[in-house]
Amino acid sequence: MSDEKQPLLTGPSILVDNPENQVVELVTSPTGPTKDEKNKKEYNPASERYLEHPTSNFDTLIHLLKGNIGTGILAMPDAFKNAGLFLGVFGTLCMGAICTHCMHMLVLCSHELCVRNQRPAMSFAEVVEDAFAMGPVPLRKYAKNIRNIVNVFLVITQLGFCCVYFLFVATNLQDTMHFFHINMGVHSYLALLFPPMLALGMVKNLKYLTPVSLIAAIMTAWGLVITFYYILQDLPHTSTVRAFASWHQLPLYFGTAIYAFEGIGVVLPLENNMKTPQDFGGWTGVLNTGMVIVAALYTAIGFFGYLKYGNHVLGSITLNLPNEPLAQSVRAMMAMAIFLSYGLQFYVPMNIVWPFVKSKLTSEKALAYGEAITRFILISLTFIAAALIPNLSGIISLVGAFSSSALALIFPPIIDIITFWPDRLGKYDWKMWKDVAIIIFGITGFVFGTYASIGNILSLP
Repeated sequence: MSDEKQPLLTGPSILVDNPENQVVELVTSPTGPTKDEKNKKEYNPASERYLEHPTSNFDTLIHLLKGNIGTGILAMPDAFKNAGLFLGVFGTLCMGAICTHCMHMLVLCSHELCVRNQRPAMSFAEVVEDAFAMGPVPLRKYAKNIRNIVNVFLVITQLGFCCVYFLFVATNLQDTMHFFHINMGVHSYLALLFPPMLALGMVKNLKYLTPVSLIAAIMTAWGLVITFYYILQDLPHTSTVRAFASWHQLPLYFGTAIYAFEGIGVVLPLENNMKTPQDFGGWTGVLNTGMVIVAALYTAIGFFGYLKYGNHVLGSITLNLPNEPLAQSVRAMMAMAIFLSYGLQFYVPMNIVWPFVKSKLTSEKALAYGEAITRFILISLTFIAAALIPNLSGIISLVGAFSSSALALIFPPIIDIITFWPDRLGKYDWKMWKDVAIIIFGITGFVFGTYASIGNILSLP
């Protein structure tokens, strides 16, 4: 950590005698702000960002919706099956509120640390590193290590999403082809998908993904409309399904639900790339607008999907739809939408891995081909993982419990406590106790959810 990043160390006033026996007060922390303090107060990170392709509020909202509304929303009925109907509603709304609050905390801490360090923008890992580096003295030595840990979780999470995307598209394509009496194994469809997924993963600029995300958002919206058309017909009474599932199934619900709120990894990249980042936060900002839409859709499709199909609901609600042309169009539509979203999900892990790989390359030839090779290797890893564990609901729950819970529920409150320690945590340190409660909740879900998800994968063929 450089010297300029060190916080001001202030101490008590010291009284000394001068040669003329007059008492002079040496104040180490002046009452008036110094020039550096004035500059920090006046520093606006957003005005210092020079973006070649800034995104508008609408672009950002589309990316945020596509960053959250993916395979997770279609797995919500399966999540409700593991929680029960009414516990699922309450749990999903609470999970959405907590995850959105943690996103706000992450953005707020990012702004605070940008002002302190005179930096225009920071990534998730940079935020946690600087929080530790400028936090309580005993924690400063762990700054680099915690940054690396967050990066590992980010890469695992986003590559896990990409793996699920591979498997989701393959299973829905397989189901659609059955309608045309074409019977191939899921691994064959995975192999067919690899070249187009590879081509989409080679897109480097987030701005160029906006039209793709817009098309995917329209297709997702249409697919959800038709899905609701089917699941809202001939609904049974709520007494036909369980209001509360067994305790041992709750960790699976947690994993799937926290996976569904999968946008924590793209929050800072989206805010950093905005033309007007001041519109991202606030009660009516882009973040709240997007997450309210997301939470409402998750709750609705989880509630009605589980009520309609009960314990027969599958890892993706599209697989439960009847075998007729309109339903098949939904499978094809959602598969295409998830396929087009692959590039956005791949954007985050590539931005983490490539700078590390680039720093190890020395020759011009290696630098020329290094990025393409790195992209090829990472995309191949998601393909191999999908081929080895072709269990959609199991992978979704495992990715959610293991990595999404750490990023969405554990790290943001830790960063919040350390960033504003010790005198900006509210009256009676209520913010700290609130953050501690979220951390305990996240760790509990992490441990039990991961254990239950691994057991579920191993127990299924």
